Amino acid sequence: MPSWERPDPAWWAGRGAARRRHLSAPGAGEAAGMGSPAWCWALRAARFPVGGGRAGRALRSGPSGGFAACAAPFADSASSSSRDEALRDKRARILSRGLPKQKPIAGVKQVVVLASGKGGVGKSTTAVNVALALAANDSTKEVGLLDADIYGPSIPKMMNLKGNPELTPKNLMRPLKNYGITCMSMGFLIEETAPVVWRGLMVMSAVEKLLRQVDWGQLDYLVIDMPPGTGDVQLSVSQNIPIAGAVIISTPQDVALLDARKGAEMFRKVHVPVLGLVQNMSVFQCPKCKHETHIFGADGVRDLAKTLGLDILGDIPLHVNIRETCDSGQPVVISQPQSDAAKAYLKIAMEIVRRLPSPPV
Repeated sequence: MPSWERPDPAWWAGRGAARRRHLSAPGAGEAAGMGSPAWCWALRAARFPVGGGRAGRALRSGPSGGFAACAAPFADSASSSSRDEALRDKRARILSRGLPKQKPIAGVKQVVVLASGKGGVGKSTTAVNVALALAANDSTKEVGLLDADIYGPSIPKMMNLKGNPELTPKNLMRPLKNYGITCMSMGFLIEETAPVVWRGLMVMSAVEKLLRQVDWGQLDYLVIDMPPGTGDVQLSVSQNIPIAGAVIISTPQDVALLDARKGAEMFRKVHVPVLGLVQNMSVFQCPKCKHETHIFGADGVRDLAKTLGLDILGDIPLHVNIRETCDSGQPVVISQPQSDAAKAYLKIAMEIVRRLPSPPV
């Protein structure tokens, strides 16, 4: 080992004492620039001249090793800047590709999504009855219903469907059918009481399979019952398939309206036309005295529609028959077609069709 590289304990002890005396002077630390990364690095290297690590190796490299140790952080900084620049370039290339190219679902002419920012506003009940109303208004139309709520599928119970989908020779799932509506749901693939405990990527993969790996046949309308919120599922569906229009469901309650507005704005951001809003649970009529009470408020959705420049597609009353018929798997449009509730859904379906663009040839 060269003589200059051998550590002399007495020399290092004297050097340490001199350093301590120097640093004890007022302002010495600031004058020496001890706050700088280079100085801190050099000080750590001086404490361990022959030890392991990058600092020790820098000092052992020769008489000028101290300078190398001081310069090391700047080299690291330059390397970090280079990595950051490369990362920015990569991001720019990814963004330049734009959003994923939308690919239509084979056999499906038009997709209509029913969504809400808030859970518990009757969105799934509305989706089921609107799908049935679309078919009831025009018997020549084929209608499908996709339950995109992976965590809480409701369509199997409301449409009175059970069982696992069969596979076609092309390894596609064959959807279940009832009341003339072709249905697909995560609820057909898991046990009724089994929770779905998945992260976002798995949920997005499941939605993709429900869209692409299902033999939908020939459909004029595919109604998608979206989950609450404005997250992964909404973004995946909006970016991957062409959507003819979105319908926002909300109660007149202020808390629900806050999230309904977010839902409408989300679809606008991803360039999905919003056909209008539906005011659900708008009024309760006492079955005995016929007195009407606005339990969740009056005209809140109408006020929101004016603010957003959108149309009101219809009002649905708060009626026990709507809840009972869906719970029993016999939605009100099918079981009580002459009721006021059924007529409200039929009107909404008619308003949706009026606002849809012409289907592709």
